[in-house]
Amino acid sequence: QVQLVESGGGSVQAGGSLRLSCAASGLTFSTLVGWFRQAPGEEREFVAGIRWGPGNTYYSNSVKGRFTISRANAKITVYLQMNSLKPEDTAVYFCALDLDGSRTSYGAEDQYDYWGQGTQVTVSS
Repeated sequence: QVQLVESGGGSVQAGGSLRLSCAASGLTFSTLVGWFRQAPGEEREFVAGIRWGPGNTYYSNSVKGRFTISRANAKITVYLQMNSLKPEDTAVYFCALDLDGSRTSYGAEDQYDYWGQGTQVTVSS
């Protein structure tokens, strides 16, 4: 049974940091875990992803160099460390699983099978 529980959202001033957590169950070696975000009035967009087994990581251009995705195998948890936050990072952040992880792609919303409930991140200027 697959479950996703996100935590760690909140409010921070520009330039600050937050760490999001995604506690998961039901992962396999090939599972792709992704973080997406959706700002008000905008479409949901890919932020970062990690392949559970090999640990390959992927980032959108808008967060590369500021955000880091990582995993803790023993806790079956994926983290998104967000540094140098900007007001435009304000959004609801979602954790998602591509359980099979067989595709080489990583940013397509429709390849993800399971979604968390989302956690709000607000960055003020």
